[in-house]
Amino acid sequence: MKFVAPLLLSTVVFSFAALAQRPSDRDLPRIDRSGVHPALIVEGKPFLMLSAQVNNSSAWQGEMPAVWRTLNDLGVNTLEAPVYWETLEPEEGRFDFAQIDMLLREARAHKKHLVLLWFGTWKNGSPGYAPEWVKRDPARFPLSLKADGMPVFSLSPFGTASLAADERAFTTLMRHLKQSDPQHTVLLIQVENETGMWGSMRDHSPAADAVFTQTVPAAVLQSMGKAKTHGNWSEIFGQDAEEFFSAWAIARYVQQVAAAGKAVYGLPMYVNAALRDPIHPGGPGSFESGGPTFDVLTLWHAVAPSLDGIEPDIYLPGYEENMAVLRQYSADGNALFVPEIGNRPEYARYFFAALGHGAFGWSPFGMDATGYVNAPLGAAHIDADALHPFEQNYRVAALFGGQLAAWIREGRVQGIAEDHVRHTEDIVLGNSSWKATVSYGLPSFWTDKPAPGNKVPAGEALIVNLGPDEFLVTGLHCRVDFSSMVQGKQHMWISVEEGDYTQGIWHRTRLWNGDQTDYGLNFFDEPQLLRVRIMSYE
Repeated sequence: MKFVAPLLLSTVVFSFAALAQRPSDRDLPRIDRSGVHPALIVEGKPFLMLSAQVNNSSAWQGEMPAVWRTLNDLGVNTLEAPVYWETLEPEEGRFDFAQIDMLLREARAHKKHLVLLWFGTWKNGSPGYAPEWVKRDPARFPLSLKADGMPVFSLSPFGTASLAADERAFTTLMRHLKQSDPQHTVLLIQVENETGMWGSMRDHSPAADAVFTQTVPAAVLQSMGKAKTHGNWSEIFGQDAEEFFSAWAIARYVQQVAAAGKAVYGLPMYVNAALRDPIHPGGPGSFESGGPTFDVLTLWHAVAPSLDGIEPDIYLPGYEENMAVLRQYSADGNALFVPEIGNRPEYARYFFAALGHGAFGWSPFGMDATGYVNAPLGAAHIDADALHPFEQNYRVAALFGGQLAAWIREGRVQGIAEDHVRHTEDIVLGNSSWKATVSYGLPSFWTDKPAPGNKVPAGEALIVNLGPDEFLVTGLHCRVDFSSMVQGKQHMWISVEEGDYTQGIWHRTRLWNGDQTDYGLNFFDEPQLLRVRIMSYE
């Protein structure tokens, strides 16, 4: 199966010239909140990150050829790659920047941007990437303790030496980036990775126990709707006390690391979340306590204001769960980005839905040909079949020629994914008198039968509102039709143009009419973008 053609690579939403320039710090990438949705601004314009994250152990020079083979096939414009504390600071106070410099060099050579993931105090709740000198000195860098005094493989958020060491290493990283990346190859920094702890709902060390009995900070009370109350954690929060206490302790720790790093070099920063089930949240032990799960997002925002976003790592394949996560992590002005989503083909159909919720980026995880796969959580093989649905998403995005990010910011974009239960869905199109009906599993010609759904849910659709009677429409494995919401009125196509955008200008390649429009607009596996004008009549 063939993948990215030269035309696609030339149209991907990315300014290659930026990597050869040396802009000033005032031109740093930033999060802009002036629109309906927060946007990532790169070189003064909204930017949509079409990303992929490599496996944890793939960010090494010898693995990069296998990384780029996959990423070039996908058509990404941004690589997410980890930076390891254990290699950055192999001996206390001695720093080795070889891995960071390699990533910068490789990204520039391949005309890609970077998101760097700081694997510091926490990586999936553990200090697995902490240097040996940290791991071998538990007296100085203590682990969290269970209620019975047994240690948990997670550094205590009350470890002052741990915090100081992480902060020093992180600020050193940021200082090096400021000096070595004037081109702004790096767009974002992830601070830690899936913070929290497994095996205990909170740290029971003497330091933690002492704070647990103290009065809950006012900022926490305010953020959790308890501003008029007063008391310690158990008195205020009851059965949730230990989880909320952990969230406060870890968010406070992360805030200090992020704030120190930003003071050196002000790139946008975020944390990623190991999700708690958004519909049927399990009890203690079923999720990573203290991390930015949906029930403590307001707390995290209040305690860690240096973060520009709190982002979901999505490994829940179900439709309802995915939609709930997107709603939760796009609420209250959070700058939504999906830094990890499963790489099984069934996850690809959620791309348009994420954009419809305002996401400025999206990234399937484990996208490299280094030989490792995270099955059964992820795909069993990273081959052409596994990559294809993700590649098609990015090929569709490329047809917009850089315009899509601005429309997302303006709230003009609506996107949906196929539900395995409901095979037809209506979209009310804002600022118009129209609704779109998206159906799955129908033939391209006439039928009087209801939509049966695709045999394997793979459909998705995206609509951009250009005006009261004008829309951009695209989709994969679906049919899109329009109808008037004014009673008694029917719709008529004025024109349906297929084409793409180049430097902000629409280029028509052909007109659709006749069989191609009489039964709705049918999208299958080939990326296509339509510019549609419609009118109503009685």
